[in-house]
Amino acid sequence: MKKEILEKIKQYDKIIIHRHVRPDPDAYGSQCGLAELLKSSFPSKQIFVVGEEDPSLEFLYKMDQIDDHEYDGALVIVCDTANQERISDQRYNKGDFLIKIDHHPNEDAYGDLLWVDTSASSVSEMIYEFYLYGKDFGLSMSKECARLIYAGIVGDTGRFLFPSTTKKTFKYASELIEYDFSYTDLYNEMYKTKLNVAKLHGYLLQNFTMFKSGAAYIKMTKQLLQEYNVLPSEASQLVGALGNIEGLKAWVFFIEEKEQIRVRFRSKGPIINELAKKFNGGGHPLAAGATIYNWDEADKIIAELEALCENA
Repeated sequence: MKKEILEKIKQYDKIIIHRHVRPDPDAYGSQCGLAELLKSSFPSKQIFVVGEEDPSLEFLYKMDQIDDHEYDGALVIVCDTANQERISDQRYNKGDFLIKIDHHPNEDAYGDLLWVDTSASSVSEMIYEFYLYGKDFGLSMSKECARLIYAGIVGDTGRFLFPSTTKKTFKYASELIEYDFSYTDLYNEMYKTKLNVAKLHGYLLQNFTMFKSGAAYIKMTKQLLQEYNVLPSEASQLVGALGNIEGLKAWVFFIEEKEQIRVRFRSKGPIINELAKKFNGGGHPLAAGATIYNWDEADKIIAELEALCENA
């Protein structure tokens, strides 16, 4: 598959790279890391990255603003996005050829060419593997590319703490930090916390609910977020905050937005992506998301999560 992707890249003079909405470091790392890899390898090609900006990730990269006509005769690559509905900038299907590169379960097999590896810790890790395959066939790694890929791996492995981290992940990380970028500065940017978000963190630690089954939840209403002056996207960054609680098996965050409630699942063992699918969502077995539209649905999710943990 890597060979086919590289051959297709060589065929096109213009390449446009997308990723998912509400991006995280792996979305930016894989999308923009691939862009930098192609820019350094093929200086004559036009390489664009598109999607809505995320202020918390602007330190990583800046998105391009392009007109519709740029898609004419272009190769389009979508990174780290399981479902078409979650692709940021829905012009992704206006190009000449579409490639999907992802590590989520492949339930929406869109694209003309697909490379999906659910065993990969991150799509950024896959982009580095793509470089390793292609370095003898024209691919060239820059320090900016290495910085972006490293950031994506760190983000999606929770600083190498999540079960998706493998020996291969550590090996790739050790090779990436050989490039001349400051991973200390990168960590400082990735994990700095605003004072209001830190105070909300304290609130959630004092107010989350945990059952004997090992299930837990917290509801963050619009009123609560307004009280702490925290955006829903900022609140989502706290989803890992309960991970060290003794006896916890799986937990769910409910974050109320204007017209919907975002649901964030995390687990230490019970498979939770099947539960997410029941509520307009999906994801990894131990990390998933969903969308609901009222608090009655939230109570149904809590009940199902508790039952799931009781049987785990």
